Amino acid sequence: MKTKTILLAGSLLITNLTFVRPALAGSNHPTDEDDRHYAGRGVTMMMDGDLDGAITVAQQLEQKDPDSPLGYILEANATWWRIYYASANLIDPDVFDVANMEATPYDSHFVDLDQIAIQKAESRIHAQDNVSRNLLYEGFAYALRARLEGLHDRDLPTARAGKKMRTLLLQALAMDPNLIDAYCGLGIYNYFVDTLSSIVKILSIFIGLPGGSRVEGLKQLQLCAEKGELVRPEAKFYLAKDFSRNSEKQYEKSLRLFGELKAEFPHNPLWPMLIGSLEFRMGNPKKGEETYREVYQTTAGKNSDVNVAVHKAATEALARLHPDQKFQ
Repeated sequence: MKTKTILLAGSLLITNLTFVRPALAGSNHPTDEDDRHYAGRGVTMMMDGDLDGAITVAQQLEQKDPDSPLGYILEANATWWRIYYASANLIDPDVFDVANMEATPYDSHFVDLDQIAIQKAESRIHAQDNVSRNLLYEGFAYALRARLEGLHDRDLPTARAGKKMRTLLLQALAMDPNLIDAYCGLGIYNYFVDTLSSIVKILSIFIGLPGGSRVEGLKQLQLCAEKGELVRPEAKFYLAKDFSRNSEKQYEKSLRLFGELKAEFPHNPLWPMLIGSLEFRMGNPKKGEETYREVYQTTAGKNSDVNVAVHKAATEALARLHPDQKFQ
């Protein structure tokens, strides 16, 4: 694992799984609470594999509340997932590395959205407008920046963005300890900085990267996975990833968490894909192959970015098992 994994996530899927309240559509001055409820609909779509729907909701939020960073964060996040599906290893649950380090057609748009989100959050902070919440949002944006750098294997920029994320999230928590969402980014940071100590030592020479704690990181992710408001499912995703790593080998816990994601977001084929991989690790190859074949069949002929990417992954996984067979 490389340092990109430290922040692959920074943890930022804007997730409040409550549907849009009518108040936003008819209000000229939506509150941050209104924005979060509205964003929740888009995040539900995103986690359920509907990236186009999530982006539409994000753009509607940008129009309704153009001064808020939240819509831009949501759109950047959905765009990041589009990049992830296009380039990442979707077969192995503990792997965040990409198969193709080249830039994708979505990268430049992602960078633009992320920068706008940072600027809007900073503007509200300087105006003393809901400072703790906007520190959280700026931390989200830097986490997303780290995730893109990580996907392209750029360790130093990833670490710089992660360090900035950590600072902002700690500041947000100092002002408002109830911002449980901050623990998702902090948990991922703490876990990977501690488990990648040799790389951290090198990066510390250049940027003074703070240390972390594996145990504390897992606790923080667990807390956010249970009680987070905006990024609860995202925290659950990364916690499941951590438990499935060879360094943890807590496969039963990982399987349970991916199962919960599958139940909550049943239209996203990524969850059963990762469950199939875990079955192999747990010594259940027959069940694992059955799951792969189910994913292969349910995604066949579907044209969304998510279905195309997962179908390709299922095809590759089955070809590994049966190199003498041809899979389309």
